[in-house]
Amino acid sequence: MTITCFIQYDIDPYQKEAFEEYARNWNEAIPRCGADLIGYYAPHEGSATLAYAAYNIESLAAYEAYRARLKADPVGRANYEFAREKRFIRREDRTFLHLVTGKNGGLIR
Repeated sequence: MTITCFIQYDIDPYQKEAFEEYARNWNEAIPRCGADLIGYYAPHEGSATLAYAAYNIESLAAYEAYRARLKADPVGRANYEFAREKRFIRREDRTFLHLVTGKNGGLIR
């Protein structure tokens, strides 16, 4: 069963552009390291501090292996360092969910 990792970020509202660069940098590394990237979402209207990301992965065990590959990946390492240097992420929370219904309410089995 595939699970989806949703990440909620609390970002510095004065560094939204840095977060957007960070998000774009993951387009290459996340798929290469084994996850199916759904996307990153930056603030547009409403809250200036909430941002999100989502990707699919096979299981929590696959997630652990994926995270190890991401930390060893050159683009991944550089992006983690970019976030540490710029300090635009104030908080990051992950939640793992599984899909119950599809489009238009279709059941997933």
